[in-house]
Amino acid sequence: MDSEGKLNKKIEDLEADYDELKEKYDGVVGELDDLKGCIIHEHINGFQKGLRQIAFFHQDVNATDSKFYVNKDVVDGKLINEDESSPDEEAEKEAAEEEKEADDVVEVAHDSA
Repeated sequence: MDSEGKLNKKIEDLEADYDELKEKYDGVVGELDDLKGCIIHEHINGFQKGLRQIAFFHQDVNATDSKFYVNKDVVDGKLINEDESSPDEEAEKEAAEEEKEADDVVEVAHDSA
């Protein structure tokens, strides 16, 4: 009976620890959700601030014009949809071009030797 009592006491302790940890976890999850919301809010505020600065410094530009589309970016001097080209794809293209140029230089060096 003594070992059964010890086991029951251990189970009670573990259940108490579990309840305490679950409570802490729920609090941290709530805090994380709040922080995510704050980050998104700050991002939106920063973007709006940028639009206000554009309107202030470039009064001849209408920042609400439909040609200013948030899902477009300027790549190689062209305005393109972000889904048409990602920074990773651009980096891969540049790396491939640099590798090709390096190979061309090596071939030219071998040809002239």
